[in-house]
Amino acid sequence: MRSIVNTEQAAAWNGYEGRHWADNQDRWDAVAGGLNDHLLAGAAINERDRVLDIGCGTAQTTRLAARRARRGHVLGVDLSAPMLARARATAAAEGITNVRFEQGDAQVHPFPTGSADVAMSRGGIMFFADPVEAFGNIARALRPGGRLAFVCPQEVTSNDWFRVPMTALLGQPPRPSTTTPDGPGMFSLADPARIDDVLTSAGFRDVTPIPIHVSMEYGTDAASAAEFFLSTGPVQFYLRDAGPAGVERAREALTTAMQPYEESDAVRLPGAWWLVVAQVPRLPDRKDRFINVRSQEVS
Repeated sequence: MRSIVNTEQAAAWNGYEGRHWADNQDRWDAVAGGLNDHLLAGAAINERDRVLDIGCGTAQTTRLAARRARRGHVLGVDLSAPMLARARATAAAEGITNVRFEQGDAQVHPFPTGSADVAMSRGGIMFFADPVEAFGNIARALRPGGRLAFVCPQEVTSNDWFRVPMTALLGQPPRPSTTTPDGPGMFSLADPARIDDVLTSAGFRDVTPIPIHVSMEYGTDAASAAEFFLSTGPVQFYLRDAGPAGVERAREALTTAMQPYEESDAVRLPGAWWLVVAQVPRLPDRKDRFINVRSQEVS
């Protein structure tokens, strides 16, 4: 893997967290699958486009993009070796040949300048150590006029998929102040004003956050949803010293919390997200560039 700066995230996604997502590929794809159509609509991929999928994980979105860019190609980039191994295997099994994958930190990864028409991400852009530098690096990878599309969660209080299980585990609702809006974290881009500030500082223009609402599917019933939550990395860390009795109390609390969201075939919790679209500025035409250069010389 190339040099990285986001060492904490690299450790997590190459440890238990990354293995959990790779081993439960279908479960996680079901959780986030409701976001796919929104993301792809925002990306507006053409058949000849060169696409960059940031934080591609096990590559459900990468493969969907590749089918749209059938005469182009897609590069998926992620920190996680376990997830990329699963991504490569799945793409090969599905016969998708216009994709490739690289392990790297998108904040510093040496993307060739202007090598992509579209950059996209399904929730892989909230954890950058330096978001302005990271999005600036992505902007440099895009051709002039290139497009950016990503999805990220709105405020924590609007997202039952997070609020409900965390309230069950903590005994009280998570507050917005716990979401570290000025640092990396799941809700670091919940504020549309911050989204605009970060992307504009990184060189993007026409930044547009669009509110979307989706259902996040966590299991076939309340018990399976609770068990899945218990197995995730953050919850495992939280319960590391709880002991068997503490884990069992958490299981019971989660199961009870999931029951109101049971449907006939699955447990679905509401999610409020932003679909963010933006663009790298186009180069001025040759005449404008000449006039600008001459003006600078005169001044």
